Amino acid sequence: SLHSVFTVLFIYFTSVSTAQTTDCLHLREQCINDANGCKSVWNVVEDVCNISVLGNRCKAEDAIGCNRIIHVLADEYPEFKNCVCTTDDLCSITTLLGKQCSLDKENISTETKLQWSLSALSKQAYTANRTCLDVNKECVEDEVCNKQLSLYLKVCSVNKKCNMGECQAAIRFFYQNMPFEVAQMMTFCDCIQPDESCHRARELLHGKPCAVTAVPPPSCLNIIHVCEENELCRKKYKTFRSKCWRHVTKKCYDDEACLETLIKGDMPCSANADCKAAYISNWGTMLRVECTCQNLLPTEQPLCKLFHHMLHSKSCFS
Repeated sequence: SLHSVFTVLFIYFTSVSTAQTTDCLHLREQCINDANGCKSVWNVVEDVCNISVLGNRCKAEDAIGCNRIIHVLADEYPEFKNCVCTTDDLCSITTLLGKQCSLDKENISTETKLQWSLSALSKQAYTANRTCLDVNKECVEDEVCNKQLSLYLKVCSVNKKCNMGECQAAIRFFYQNMPFEVAQMMTFCDCIQPDESCHRARELLHGKPCAVTAVPPPSCLNIIHVCEENELCRKKYKTFRSKCWRHVTKKCYDDEACLETLIKGDMPCSANADCKAAYISNWGTMLRVECTCQNLLPTEQPLCKLFHHMLHSKSCFS
């Protein structure tokens, strides 16, 4: 119960009150490293605050409930008085986590990559033709992979209303911070048999439906044009084209009239490691959104089909 939670906290914090520290992060770390059960109490705070680590450390899903429990904590234990705010429901969690909140995404990525280096999966060499069910099972059985997968699935869960932008950000974080060998294993897994469990595993690993399915589906022309207006997407698309479709880039660059004259046979794809890395980097961007060439004018069809082939054809990696 909440009362017993704070009883444990009282016993613990009276023992550290001599330090009179006002550093919330320091208090938190002492609590987490304590052998008297304080860590499990802190977990209650984290559960209520439901702290996200995907891109924004300090985004509590239930900000009001989170703020309330932190205020109760501070009322009971004066050490935490400087860790709460009276003005803003969101700022208590920020203060309570101290430096963690000011960590930029780069530092969070570095920390995640460090965790991945301890994973047994990161030592595996990539082998082609793995089933998504096997890959998913290996990830769940690996502590580091399972933790990262859980964070991503929490955002992209089919049980709540899909927010495509948030889900795409979660996928980018998931794939871009894992070792290249593991990323290949997950992105290039497939299902050979009509196996429902495998197809479900593939959908989970590949962000379906939330990150890739828009209703109605956009045209592939629209996807490219919208991507080129977004700085992050534009950079990724440029890298993807130069690494995988060098011939297209060299011959036509951005000239759509020239691109329309190309046919699939004109388009050798360089399926080397750089190309695979660029392809994986597209995951979690609009370049992975399923697009169509239906309902376009006949004059727009050739270019649209070319873009669809570049973005979604498996010919490059099969």
